[in-house]
Amino acid sequence: MAEIMVNGRSHDLTGVPPHTNALDFFRACGLTGAKEGCAEGECGACAVLVARPAADGSGTAEWTAINSCLAPAAALDGQEVVTSEGLGTPDALHPVQRELAVRGGSQCGYCTPGFVCAMGAEYYRTDRAPAGAGGRYHGANGFDLHAIGGNLCRCTGYRPIKDAAFALGFPAPDDVMAQRREQAAPAAVATTLGGDEAAFVRPASLADALRLLREHPGAVIVAGSTDWGVDVNVRGHRAGLVVAVDRLPELRGFSVTDAELRIGAALTLTEVDTRLAGRLPLVSAMIARFASRLIRNSATLGGNLGTGSPIGDAPPALLALDAAVVLASAEGTRTLPLADYFTGYRESKRRPDELITEVVVPRPVSELTAFHKIAKRPFDDISSVAAAFALDVAAGVVRRARVGLGGVAATPIRALATEAALEGRPWTAETADAAAAVLAAEGTPISDQRASAAYRSAMLGQSIRKLFAEVTP
Repeated sequence: MAEIMVNGRSHDLTGVPPHTNALDFFRACGLTGAKEGCAEGECGACAVLVARPAADGSGTAEWTAINSCLAPAAALDGQEVVTSEGLGTPDALHPVQRELAVRGGSQCGYCTPGFVCAMGAEYYRTDRAPAGAGGRYHGANGFDLHAIGGNLCRCTGYRPIKDAAFALGFPAPDDVMAQRREQAAPAAVATTLGGDEAAFVRPASLADALRLLREHPGAVIVAGSTDWGVDVNVRGHRAGLVVAVDRLPELRGFSVTDAELRIGAALTLTEVDTRLAGRLPLVSAMIARFASRLIRNSATLGGNLGTGSPIGDAPPALLALDAAVVLASAEGTRTLPLADYFTGYRESKRRPDELITEVVVPRPVSELTAFHKIAKRPFDDISSVAAAFALDVAAGVVRRARVGLGGVAATPIRALATEAALEGRPWTAETADAAAAVLAAEGTPISDQRASAAYRSAMLGQSIRKLFAEVTP
């Protein structure tokens, strides 16, 4: 039987349509704390907690906040979920709920359950510790405000919410949810829901997944469903077959050697950042600006590359690192440089019967790197322009340059002319200015609701000047 454990009670998934998202399923079960605000994973009103494997690969569990409006209910088969109702009751408030109440952190209350769950995940973060003086985004109690960067509130104002976050203590020894972290998270279970017209399948193995893709070339592949979930909610898209690959062990590997770093395509961005542990500063800088933590807890590198969006954040960074993708099918595997992967708007050389299984980054990586994302908001926004730089500078001369761009063409691109303008030249303000003129002419930027073509070109030129200013004493 397909079921989800929600707030300690089993809820049967039998008969639930495959396109039903987890939010609608919970509300149909009478758990109406989580709300639909945007249906796109941007407001966080739908946030819930899921017991997931710890991001560090230790084998223990951690409470992870996700957007339930994007996750298919079927994707949570066999999993443990806690909603705001499960954290506390009116007679026994959870510490997060209590601090929000006494510090005026809620007015209309529509967004509050989502804040409660996102703050709850940070409250139970295993490595949260007193942080001394704290700061703008970090409290003295170790609370990272980026944990609620994906939650919007239209009436309360953020100061009392911040006050509540920075006033939180630490879980008591007898806190059941804190104790739950010491055990393993629920294992993935093979799932098949639906029928001939529409079905959701979580294969038991990579071989099963590849067989399904060979037999059903029109199948939709999902991992975190942060892209497909929007198509279902906002555009009304439906699929005859949805194949979930997020828990396949073959897509969740991570290894480091002197020659290369291999990242499983189905690791979430949160897991990727944790396991990288600073080994790829360019990727870590990109992930910090990638949507919100609620999204990063579900989104994957494989998904970001698979959708092929020209404004995806990951491709420019990976292009600058000379990354490659490993593609698997029932016939075998092949490795393709990312620079050769994209062929057109949301099109690539990946065949319908293939899965991205790994991203491979050669080592050693350049020491001088940067990721610049130009958007209307500092965080949780779509880029107008993204530029990633990886330069090798020796004896004051640029020996090698790689520049990846997003938002200025139908696909993510390498700025080949700019790379040529940098290589072999002294790393000086004059060289940066000359390269800026070349970079401003790269790509074929267009004007749309996010930015004009002229603005995008201007930001490209400024980006390399900014890079020089950042790294020059």
